[in-house]
Amino acid sequence: MNRLITDYIPQRPPMVMVDKIISAVDGITITSFEIKHDNIFVENGLIKEPGIIENIAQTAAAGVGYICKLNNTKVPLGYIGAIKNLSINFLPKIGSVIETTVKVEYQVMNATIVKGTVHEDGKIVAEGEMKIFLQEN
Repeated sequence: MNRLITDYIPQRPPMVMVDKIISAVDGITITSFEIKHDNIFVENGLIKEPGIIENIAQTAAAGVGYICKLNNTKVPLGYIGAIKNLSINFLPKIGSVIETTVKVEYQVMNATIVKGTVHEDGKIVAEGEMKIFLQEN
């Protein structure tokens, strides 16, 4: 079945920062996203830091949403509770395709700690950890 990315994440345009799920297996989700000129986080031809952070968070959400759809359950809302050890090495430009990998490090109750890494053309754009809280909607 061919689904839209918005079937897996609660965000809607113009806040969608992932295009497709490449893989979602064993707590590791990989997505891709093309930076377009009309993206709300693009400024002076580059995607800005908040767009990179949102891309990592939405990759985590897409993994959860994918599992929920497989299990025929409702996709929960997620909220970033904290960002830790974030380093952004460079900002990708319009036309770039970034690939983001999020790995679930551990879960405690409704909090999930993930490590995210964003790549563009084999180079690390950004990496860091997030604490994400899930809430049934």
